[in-house]
Amino acid sequence: MAPKHRDGDVVAVIPGQWITHAHTIAAYAAFLGAFIVGVSLHYQKIVQNEHFGYPIEWFPSVSATIGDRYPERSVFQVFIAICSGPRFILVFLLYCLTNRPNTTLPKFVAGVGVFRTLTCGGWTYVTSTDDHDWHDIFMISYLVATLPWTLGVLALSPPNPTTVKYRKYLAGAFFGTLVPLIYFFIQHKVHRVPGAYTIYAFFEWSLVLLDVAFDAVTAMDFSGLELVVKDVKGMSRGGKSRVADRILEKEKDKQIVHVFDARFSLAGLLDALADVYLGFTFWSVLTSLGVLVWYFPLWHMGISGYEVAIMSSLSPIVLGIGPVRRLVTKYLPWNHLTMGLFGLLAYLIKSPEGRLGAVSFAVWEGCLAWCATWHRDRSNAAKLESRISAWVLGLIASSISKFAFQTNNPVWPIMNEDNGGWNKTGFVLFMLAVARVYTRRTGNNEAGQSVDKPKGLSILPGFGLAGLIFALHSLLSDSSTMISWVWEGFPVRGPIASPHGAWTIFAMGAGLVFGLFNPGASRSWSAYGIGSIGAAALTCFSHWTGFYGALVLTFYLTAVTPALISNAVRFPPGRTFFTAFLVYNLMTLFHVWVVAYAFVPGGPLVRERTDWVMTSTMLLIGCGVFSAVQNSPSQTNKKSSFRASSNPAARKQRSYYIYILVALQLLSISVAYLRFPSYDYQPYHKESKSITAGIWTIHFSIDNDAWSSEKRMESLIRESELDIVGLLESDLQRIIMGNRDTTQYLAEELGMWVDYGPGPNKHTWGCALLSKFPIINSTHHLLPSPVGELAPAIHATIDAYGEYIDVFVFHSGQEEDPEDRRLQSEYLADLMASTPRPAILLSYLVTKPLEGNYNTYVGQRSGMRDIDPSDWDRWCEYILYKGMRRTGYARLSRGTITDTELQVGKFVVGQPEGSNDIIPEDQVPEDLRFPTLFRGEGVRGHRYHVFDEPRYYA
Repeated sequence: MAPKHRDGDVVAVIPGQWITHAHTIAAYAAFLGAFIVGVSLHYQKIVQNEHFGYPIEWFPSVSATIGDRYPERSVFQVFIAICSGPRFILVFLLYCLTNRPNTTLPKFVAGVGVFRTLTCGGWTYVTSTDDHDWHDIFMISYLVATLPWTLGVLALSPPNPTTVKYRKYLAGAFFGTLVPLIYFFIQHKVHRVPGAYTIYAFFEWSLVLLDVAFDAVTAMDFSGLELVVKDVKGMSRGGKSRVADRILEKEKDKQIVHVFDARFSLAGLLDALADVYLGFTFWSVLTSLGVLVWYFPLWHMGISGYEVAIMSSLSPIVLGIGPVRRLVTKYLPWNHLTMGLFGLLAYLIKSPEGRLGAVSFAVWEGCLAWCATWHRDRSNAAKLESRISAWVLGLIASSISKFAFQTNNPVWPIMNEDNGGWNKTGFVLFMLAVARVYTRRTGNNEAGQSVDKPKGLSILPGFGLAGLIFALHSLLSDSSTMISWVWEGFPVRGPIASPHGAWTIFAMGAGLVFGLFNPGASRSWSAYGIGSIGAAALTCFSHWTGFYGALVLTFYLTAVTPALISNAVRFPPGRTFFTAFLVYNLMTLFHVWVVAYAFVPGGPLVRERTDWVMTSTMLLIGCGVFSAVQNSPSQTNKKSSFRASSNPAARKQRSYYIYILVALQLLSISVAYLRFPSYDYQPYHKESKSITAGIWTIHFSIDNDAWSSEKRMESLIRESELDIVGLLESDLQRIIMGNRDTTQYLAEELGMWVDYGPGPNKHTWGCALLSKFPIINSTHHLLPSPVGELAPAIHATIDAYGEYIDVFVFHSGQEEDPEDRRLQSEYLADLMASTPRPAILLSYLVTKPLEGNYNTYVGQRSGMRDIDPSDWDRWCEYILYKGMRRTGYARLSRGTITDTELQVGKFVVGQPEGSNDIIPEDQVPEDLRFPTLFRGEGVRGHRYHVFDEPRYYA
């Protein structure tokens, strides 16, 4: 056996900086070589994109330059292959330079470096033409790995001020460049701004140059390293020998890595992951309660009695009883266990009543468990911070899961295997988390510092928590909620759900980090004032201005969370947490009452007062801030608190949660990239220049048995070959509806442009428009409604086969308010008459054919025609049109999805309106016929009914 250490002649010595230089030269040669060859041979082809070409676009993007064209692709691939050798050695040398005992961070960074190198090879040698999906997977993985690589290298930098300075500048420039890069990509992709792609290309090339330059800095670090080749058997014939015996000095501690420099423990990370998953489960269960409650008043069209289930969160009242509090604290894992058992397995119960009962009990247990946990750890600042971090990170994880699943949480009890649920996976992970918490429970009784008697009334921190929990739930449990607040239609003048939902998630994480590291600043009145300004901007403004206010408010809410909870746990838990959840429940009802005023007692008193809701929320949080400031530590205590929070154990504990937060942020960025719209949508029968239009009242995407219905809706719309469809009762962005948005799922799966319609701050039940044709412009209307519910409408202009067509989507007021419906009919008739273009109305009119307000909607005043005046069996849904030929009309039964059928009409653009004469199907061209799939018994309960078959017209 060969000895472990051998002497021998040194036959070659390679200075470490040469490795960096080789890597830098090969990398730059790959990109710049491809650029020179591409511009020389295929300039106009590589500056061409899907919208514009030369001279509007005149600078090629990186992907176009190194893509599929020969020979530039080959030039790039050859030099990247050459670059791979120095790259692997560079990662190895960096590991050797930074590795030290009792820490795994260098190993983690080295692993990320290897992974990043492999994924670079993936997107280099698997082009988008070869396999678009795998090319994107490799590219996304490479970009996601860039963040931990950059931060890891910064944290591990040797104590060389020059290299640290350069790395900070280059890393800051790299991540700063991402902002304009994304902006100009959206300008190109969404707004189709001429020349935007050229500007985007400049930033894209800047990222490449900065990325390579960041790694080039290692040349300074490697100047003290050498690669030595020894001949231990005397096989070489070289006559030179050289002995290199250099010892690297032991690294000194640096301030930049205080949080990450403590010993890494896998057990500690698993403990943090378990706590975060329990937080995720809590938020998943809490946010599902409202959806199940909503099912009952929805079908009763008023108060059903089941609304009392929202009071199941009042369980912390029992913490005011000493023996009960001690019992709950002793067996906390069991409370978490029952929360997950009843909340995550409720989907196995078929009846809506049974599921609601199970989830109500789960909410009872979850609120009790978390409040008892906070109270138990009140004397241990490090542990309390960890539990609060886990709770907030659980909310972030819940929001990301909804972001990934297009606003449905995959473990909700309205989900199952048939509609996209991941209930079994979620439950298995939950059981692992509970097992981890249970195994460590004996180590949770360490003594902490004594807690001083707090100043002030316990009602104030209770109010503060009430406002905080309500704000987190109503605004941040879904990343698209506040985006829907500021949406005002096309052209796009503000954020869209994807990718900008990731901005909301980033602000949540950034706020939490700020609150952990700067508790004094986060609980200050200055911070409260800034948060209030953000709330006001969100409430009063639209587009980007309103969204910037939303981001400020988001940052503030998660930043102030540690301060408010840390203060609240100093007060008697029974009174404080009971007050918090009681007022939270009242706020939940308040924010539903502002839109449901027509169906609830006292509703008119708060009609359309979302501004009151926001003001009340911030005033409640202000009460908590007042109490937190009143009980803030003195200057002496601040110093001792700082020393306590800076000890290695606290730093280590905090680092695990920051690792998890970084991972969650990377996940949200990946989701945003994967969900970015393609905008290459095509109608079903463009050869015949036909439009198939539908109207459907989707009943808030909850089916007759309280299951989420998006997947079945998508199947029916696809199988019906709808080019445009109006959806009614589609606003789900409230606590009671789960803060969801069905239009995101439908638009992305069907490949359609979408206008969400008036947002949740407009106090309607919602209307939406999806279109295979580009939406050139859209305006939202709230029709006159002096007594009853608000009537929303969308007036959109689409580009169909080069001709502008106006589409109206409208939901009239309820039957009980005839004056409202009369005023609305006149408003809409005048609106439809105002356009000289061809038009289609997809509507819910609440009138009988040929009677009353019908004659205002149809006739000379509006200029609109009924799709079939002989169809007497209608009351709500109608399709009207003008300025184009109507060729067919069909009515599709609803199945179990909703309580309203889908009505469909076919039109041909550029032809006169035609007559009302019905003709047989064999006289209709194939591509103007309705699908045969729904004849007879149809599929899944959907079939042609009323006429038993479609109607066609001459």
